This record gives sequence, C-alpha cells and structure tokens, in this order.
Amino acid sequence: MDGTLHWWAALIGLALAIVLILRKLNATYALLLGALVGCLLGGASFADTVNIVVSGSQSVMGTVLRVLAAGVLAGVMMESGAAERISRAIVGTMGDKLAIFALAFATMIICAIGVFIPVAVLIVAPIAIEVGSKLHISKLALLVALSGGGKAGNIISPNPNAIAAASGFHVELADVMVGSFVPALCGLAMAVLLASIMQHRSTPVSLRDLDAQEKAELAESDLPSLHSALVAPVTAVVLLMLGPIGSMTHVAWLEHLQIDALYILPFAAIVGLLAMRKGPHVLEYTKSGIGRMVNVVMILIGAGTIGGLISASDLPQRIVDLINMMGVPGSLLAPISGILMAAATASTSTGVILAAGSFGDTILSFGTAPAAAAITMQAGATVIDALPQGNYFHVTAKSMNMTIGERMKVVPFEAAVGLTMTVAATLLTIVW
Repeated sequence: MDGTLHWWAALIGLALAIVLILRKLNATYALLLGALVGCLLGGASFADTVNIVVSGSQSVMGTVLRVLAAGVLAGVMMESGAAERISRAIVGTMGDKLAIFALAFATMIICAIGVFIPVAVLIVAPIAIEVGSKLHISKLALLVALSGGGKAGNIISPNPNAIAAASGFHVELADVMVGSFVPALCGLAMAVLLASIMQHRSTPVSLRDLDAQEKAELAESDLPSLHSALVAPVTAVVLLMLGPIGSMTHVAWLEHLQIDALYILPFAAIVGLLAMRKGPHVLEYTKSGIGRMVNVVMILIGAGTIGGLISASDLPQRIVDLINMMGVPGSLLAPISGILMAAATASTSTGVILAAGSFGDTILSFGTAPAAAAITMQAGATVIDALPQGNYFHVTAKSMNMTIGERMKVVPFEAAVGLTMTVAATLLTIVW
C-alpha cells in the first residue's frame, strides 16, 4: 500500500464499530466491520485492506495465548469451589462489625486470584444477602461494596484486562499488578466508605432476594479446605513476583528469571488442583475455563483489526498534534482512552483491549513509560464500564434481585470507585 490512510477514515471505522456494539451486534463482527469500512474509506484497496486487518489481528496473538492460559486458573478456582471457600472464610472471620469491609475485601480477593468480576460478585452475593438481611443493609450498599471491591481486585489480577494492558505495552504482567496495588487499596477504601454511608438509605435486602438467584452453590462438604484453596493463587502470585523482587533486591539470577504468565498461570492451576485432590476433574475444569475465555479472545482479535486500521492511518500523529496544541499532558491520554473505550463497550477488559490496540503507540510517543501507561489505562477502564449495554450490569442486578432502576442508582458509586483508582494511579505514575 502506498502512503497512509486518512485519519478521518480511521475515526469513522472506530465510531462505526462502537455504534454497532451499542446496537448489540457481536463485538468481534462490529470491530472487524469497522476496520474493513475504515480501510476502504481511507483509500486502501481490497487486497491492502485484507493485509491491514490480518496484520492487526496477528499483533494480538501474544495476548490471546496469555488469556487462554489464564482460563486454566480461572476454571480451576471457580469450578473447584476454591473461590467460594476463600470468600466464606474472609466474611466469616471478620464478623458483623466489619461486614461491609469483609464483603468488599472478599470480592476483591476473589477477583485478584483470577476470577472474572461478574463471577466474583455472583460468588459473594449469596453471603452478602444473608449478612445484609440480618443487619438490615440496603441492596445498593451491598452491591457498591461487592462491585467496588471487585473493581479493586480486577486491576491487580491475572484477568484479561490486566493481561491486555501488559501485552499492549510490552511490560510484565507482574509490573502491572504490583503498580496497581496502591490504587486498588484506594478503590477498596472508597467502596467501603460509600457502602457504609448508604447502608441504611435504600431498599433493604431480605432473604427473599436470595431465593431469586439461580446460582447452584456447592455444599459445604464439597468445598476444598482453605489451605488447599489458597495453593493455586499463592503459587501464581509468588512465581509472577520473582522478576520484580529480583529487580528490587538486585539479585541477578532472579532479575533475569523471566517466566511468562503463559507458563505460570496454568502451572499454578494444576498445582492447586492436585493440592485440592481434584486431579480427576482437570479436563472438566479446564474446559470450563477456556469456555469463559472464548468471548475475550474473539474480542481481542476484533480489536486487533481496529488497531491495524489506526496504525496504518495518520490518526496517531493527528492526536499528538491536537494534544500538543491543547496543552494537555500526554500522560493523561492513557486513562482517558481507557475511560472512553470501556464506557463505549461497557466492559473493562474490552475497553483496555480496544484502547491499547488503538492508542498504545500514540500514548508512548509522548514519552509515557509503558508500565505507567498500562496501569493508568486499566484503572481508567473501571470508571464507567458498568453500563446497561454490557453484561456486567445485568448479571450484578440479578445477583441482588434489583430492578433496572435500582441498578442504575449504583452506577455513580461505581464510577466514584473507578475514578478514585484512576486518580491514584495517575498521581503515582507521575511521582515515579
């Protein structure tokens, strides 16, 4: 192909993809169609268009492999009952006085060990309803605690959003997780504060709301012990942290020990599976895990095609010129793009995938450190991602037996938690 594509064509392609997603077209097809239309409008031939979208999809294959690897850990933690055992232990240990903190913290931990945030909320929700009905806590406050805690755990987890942020900026997953730890604590604190303020100011939860759930909980006797349930996540965290620990301590062999998440996450899952004595279920659990990753992988491929369109156009340079003209710090482009893309797709992971693939090179051209870009973009994607066009909104509403109107009242509180984490992440990366 001779020359670059027109910037306005790339914008049209991106806008078309977002509109089609909002109109409920499958996200992968929406992104692919947007990329094709943008290329053709920008002046590419039919053959060049194919080359651009294929090249773009190939650029995300590293992320795809890591997401599939994460599916093994997610499947083991969810299907074995390990995640549920950990959540029950946290809430049961802290008691009624710290009930809201315990619920938020439990959801944070469940998310942090690699369970998807909607699933984490579903796991903790029955416990929250039981506790809330006894203490007369409102549905709104409970969901603010669960969702806010989940958001905090999501940015320090080996979940698809963190993997996409790390891969998009070519940094270690452990660096993104560690760098997001303080912002996650800030988000947890904000969630607990807001939930505590609202605990008696809305419709109280009751045990009848528990009856509305369709979640099949494992019997207490079927759950693994707490010690065995912790083996997989602890193994994963320890192995992921070896590189960063080596860098901080200047231990040469640790510093050069670069074990990718592609190896670590499945290995930790299998170790945990054996510790829980559920080895015979390996095929069942891994099948479940990879099934949950299929949609993420397909969206990644679609986002790669849009990234190919934008990379082949002069849009990145136009954005650089516009930001320089407005005097806005280039470091803010990462969180802003995360906020906008997650809002458009109503998904943290899809927002990060789309933002990193579309604006990653432009963000780095301002001199923003890759790790800082990944951390702030991921935090930004948690601000307004829980909107009605997305699955998370409806899954969490059902978990608390909420109407659409009741669920909408939670959105501003979720945005406050996400914004808290974004501001904290941005300030920390500026200080660094």
